[in-house]
Amino acid sequence: MATKRKSSKKSRSSKYGPAAAKSVKSALHREKKGTLRSGRGGKGGKVTSRKQAIAIGLSEARKKGAKVPEKAAS
Repeated sequence: MATKRKSSKKSRSSKYGPAAAKSVKSALHREKKGTLRSGRGGKGGKVTSRKQAIAIGLSEARKKGAKVPEKAAS
């Protein structure tokens, strides 16, 4: 008689919370629409890069207190 093995996978929580995903989705929509701007208070130019739009969305999520990993040191 064969015995069943228990899976040794540990449950891990996700890096990003749902609020962070919502913030990034919003930023991507604004980038696509052409209303997303960079810089403090939107004084910079229009954002055309998808990567930059994601970074702005994550930054906004951090400010709101959503579950987002800390920014990597450059």
